[in-house]
Amino acid sequence: MAVPSLADAEELTCDVLVIGGGTAGTMAALTAAEHGADVLLLEKAHVRHSGALAMGMDGVNNAVIPGRAEPDDYVAEITRANDGIVDQSTVRQTATRGFDMVQRLESYGVKFEKDEHGDYSVRQVHRSGSYVLPMPEGKDVKKVLYRQLRRREMRERIRIENRVMPVRVLTAGGQAVGAAGFNTRTGQFVQVRAGAVILATGACGRLGLPASGYLYGTYENPTNAGDGYAMAYHAGAELTGIECFQINPLIKDYNGPACAYVANPFGGYQVNRHGERFVDSDYWSGQMMAEFAAEVASDRGPVYLKLSHLPEESVSALETILHSTERPTRGTFHSGRGHDYRTHDIEMHISEIGLCGGHSASGVRVDDHARTTVPRLYAAGDLACVPHNYMIGAFVFGDLAGADASQYSPYEGELPGDQLREAHELIYRPLRNPDGPPQPQVEYKLRRFVNDYVAPPKSGARLSLALEAFQRMHSDIAEMGARTAHELMRCAEVTFIRDCAEMAARSSLARTESRWGLYHERLDHPQRDDASWFHHLDLHKSPSGAMEFTARPVAPYLVPVDGFDPVGGPSRVLGEVHAEDVAMAGSRDVAPVAAPVGTADPEPTPAPQTSVTAPSGEESSARLLELVALAEEEPELDALQPYLTDPAPAVRREAVAVLTETLPPGTGTALAAALRDTAAEVRAAAAASLRELVETLPAEPDLRDGLAAALAEPDPVVRAAALDVLRALRLGDAALFADSLADSDIAVRIEAVRALVSVDAAGELAGAAGTDPSREVRVAIAKGLATVSAERPASDVPVGTDPTAGAIEAALTGLLDDPDALVRAAAYGALGTTGCPAPLTARAVAALSESAWQVRAGAATALSVADPDVAVPALAKALADTNADVRKAAVLALTRHRTTEEARAALATATTDSDADVRAYAGRAL
Repeated sequence: MAVPSLADAEELTCDVLVIGGGTAGTMAALTAAEHGADVLLLEKAHVRHSGALAMGMDGVNNAVIPGRAEPDDYVAEITRANDGIVDQSTVRQTATRGFDMVQRLESYGVKFEKDEHGDYSVRQVHRSGSYVLPMPEGKDVKKVLYRQLRRREMRERIRIENRVMPVRVLTAGGQAVGAAGFNTRTGQFVQVRAGAVILATGACGRLGLPASGYLYGTYENPTNAGDGYAMAYHAGAELTGIECFQINPLIKDYNGPACAYVANPFGGYQVNRHGERFVDSDYWSGQMMAEFAAEVASDRGPVYLKLSHLPEESVSALETILHSTERPTRGTFHSGRGHDYRTHDIEMHISEIGLCGGHSASGVRVDDHARTTVPRLYAAGDLACVPHNYMIGAFVFGDLAGADASQYSPYEGELPGDQLREAHELIYRPLRNPDGPPQPQVEYKLRRFVNDYVAPPKSGARLSLALEAFQRMHSDIAEMGARTAHELMRCAEVTFIRDCAEMAARSSLARTESRWGLYHERLDHPQRDDASWFHHLDLHKSPSGAMEFTARPVAPYLVPVDGFDPVGGPSRVLGEVHAEDVAMAGSRDVAPVAAPVGTADPEPTPAPQTSVTAPSGEESSARLLELVALAEEEPELDALQPYLTDPAPAVRREAVAVLTETLPPGTGTALAAALRDTAAEVRAAAAASLRELVETLPAEPDLRDGLAAALAEPDPVVRAAALDVLRALRLGDAALFADSLADSDIAVRIEAVRALVSVDAAGELAGAAGTDPSREVRVAIAKGLATVSAERPASDVPVGTDPTAGAIEAALTGLLDDPDALVRAAAYGALGTTGCPAPLTARAVAALSESAWQVRAGAATALSVADPDVAVPALAKALADTNADVRKAAVLALTRHRTTEEARAALATATTDSDADVRAYAGRAL
């Protein structure tokens, strides 16, 4: 499809814009309309069957029914489950309004289980209260809600636009004024002008990758890709608790919940393989998940949901609920494995990570009316951070958002053009690169990084690697290709997942403690630290685009809870949270040492003492500013010399940068001297600068002396750079370079090989061919010998008596016996340049049958210069090789023999090869 013009956008207007047609969004739209507002409901799928309720719900987890539970008890329960980090005013809204919501839903036609007397049949799962209310006909919840939306009086107030996906909330004057998105069927760009915006897009269910590897086989609804998290963040709203992940127990290999909330009231429970109960915590929380994970990993695992001990009527009732309402495919799954609840307990495991306020405590920060920190922007449902809010909480906060937002009328100013252009680019960029990497590949890679580096147990190093990976993913995402509107939707979702992944990693890095059990377990900060971290961790997007953090003290409780005593107070501004240095494992300058067996982690090695007093931060900053100003004046080397010897490494490094930029006479020598600096960062900068400037530096004796001296430095980066520059400037000779063939560092030895090739030092190379312990170096030597041979002038010495040619042939012959396949392949490939005499021709023909395809391809190359009577029949057979690269090598080799009829006949057969390269080279040869 073509990229639609921004000028052709369809504009819609409303009082209240609701984004997301699931649980919270539907209720928000209904309530706003009941309050007299004109409502626009946007859903990227279809409201009839969208959201987490699409396939129904087996029960309510948090129904506070009068006479069966008290609101204060529920608030205290949630507070304990969340280690005290809650805003009780929001939790209390669910506790006090939940019963009215149950009755409202019932008036719509939703059925809740009741006893013979008509009372709600609430079950007890938590040890301190009864909150679970089964829903026998829960599969019809969404159908009932959709019916309410389509009532005549609601149709007059609520306009539903299905297949429209917003990607950005528009803001003006610091408040929400609309949204920008597109039609996921036609691709048309859509802009909305609104008085208020309610985000109700659900959890970020596609964050971690399921164990199955299926992108959409997630515990949470896979259509919920973190859309609202990303839109709220880019609109400037604060998000909170993002480091508190959602991790759930599930059925092994099915990735659906084991439904202990349903099974426990019937008498089911979780056991280890010995049939022992092991869960100590009193709530389905991070602490319970920590206990669960520990049991799974121990010799007492696996873990099961035990149902086989139950009577027939209980099992039958559970089958009815679990195989119809909760997961219609669940019965098929068990049946396919030949499992029956009467004879098999259900193996359980642990889900991938996600972000969810409703089942954990991560989301957009809201107050007790669902208002975010951006005026006229609301959030409700799993997207909002109201810990363990579940379905009833989503309905309650959808209702609160709809009521409060209904007071506003449409924005009358001009919609922000820069934001519209940004949204337009985000949506349609993949159309400009239709052959780019497809969304599933990019998304799989992204979520694989989430599993590898962000999933608990967490550490600062892994989280820092995650941030590097997510930064790189910007370019991968920018290169994604799409051809249809549906693919555009999936590509946009990947951008949301990436945003959520970065938020999760940075938040986890910022909270330097362990809390919430498995949800935020830091190996490098294993203890809970209430003194420093009895705070909410809020994040927002700064005006400069940086992700910034604030530690906000927990407000005083409305309901006292033993063990927690929040006092409120001012927030602590943390600013940006930067990754740790994970470029190297340990110090570059210190050889690895073994930790003593049986001891704790060693104390950090103290920094070496020097006689120079380190400058203060202010002094260094002042010197850096002087350098920046000096760079504008094109300084001579004498003016820079004091900075090159400054006590502060940061100043010396900047002086190297200025020297590189201004390039005064003597730069090369000064940079060579900087290679011997005491600070690794300065040495690295000097090495990079020398390589950058090598084309412009004069080959001076002083520079050669400085580089030669650097070859004795302990830093391998320095030694490698010195060899590289000496070679490029033709300042070295075989005697200087040969010593580096014995260097301890592989990269240095490879540079030595390149340097020796540059001076045609065949003898030195041949002598090292079979002795170097590194495969990479031996491969470099084999290729280097071919290069040296090709550069040698034709010799008048009779064949077989040239000592240099003899040394090269002997060295390559020795490498043909190398134990490493890649070295043998390189050696055979080199014979294609140096020549392939009869004894080696026979070996090359035999090598066409080796198991490693690289060796077979190298052997084909060797036969390109062999006797055609022997080579051509062997190469013709190689055209049937299973590996396309071997066939290609055979075609290229036959090309050099195409003066023979046999070779041309073989090439003719290759013109019908299944591989395009093979066909093309064969056709060209003919």
